[in-house]
Amino acid sequence: SVQAGDVVVAVSPLDPNIHICKRIRGMPGDTIRTRKDIHRDTISHVTVPTGHVWLEGDNPSNSTDSRTYGPVPISMLRGRVIFKLWPVWEGGPVHRQIIDHTLSSTS
Repeated sequence: SVQAGDVVVAVSPLDPNIHICKRIRGMPGDTIRTRKDIHRDTISHVTVPTGHVWLEGDNPSNSTDSRTYGPVPISMLRGRVIFKLWPVWEGGPVHRQIIDHTLSSTS
């Protein structure tokens, strides 16, 4: 099972022929504090619905993620990333990393 902070591979909500690799920032029931537009100071709050997760890239200024397409159904997740191969200088185990964007959490 996956948890907040895990990096996962999922079917893209924008194109079912593409897989994406993102970090889970919120689980069902979590209220997430996020910027819809990374270039503006507009903060929004989103409660992740049952059966969904909130995905964000580790490089928010260059990531299309839940800030664009909203919560992602858990059924679209394909697996958890445990090892990074490329680029070689960044290769190694991928660890769970919690970056607190939640206002409240049910977990």
